[in-house]
Amino acid sequence: MKMQLNLLLIWVLNALALIAVASFVPGILVDSFTDALIAAFFLGLVNTLIRPLLLLLTLPVTMLTLGLFIFVINGLLFWFVGSELKGFAVDSFWHGVWGALLYSIFSWALSSAAAQLMRPNKK
Repeated sequence: MKMQLNLLLIWVLNALALIAVASFVPGILVDSFTDALIAAFFLGLVNTLIRPLLLLLTLPVTMLTLGLFIFVINGLLFWFVGSELKGFAVDSFWHGVWGALLYSIFSWALSSAAAQLMRPNKK
């Protein structure tokens, strides 16, 4: 039961991170919180299923660029999800790169803060 609540909390926090990204990057649009929830779900799905395969296939290029090609992959996937969903739009590849970068930072910060708040105090 606790695991499902944690998963639900992370999903909501990722949706909030997506709304924050949309307010910082002018080329990213999120129509509503419901659309942010749907987009966060699909971003998680794409990052879980497709991203590892792409990372494996592009490993030589990633190594040649000292890991910087991962930004390209993340931007393309963010842009792809934005082009497929209604209510979540990413205007261009570069907006996708900046959006993916900010999304990962905001998501990490919110998840870390939530983990700190939910950790029991040991004295």
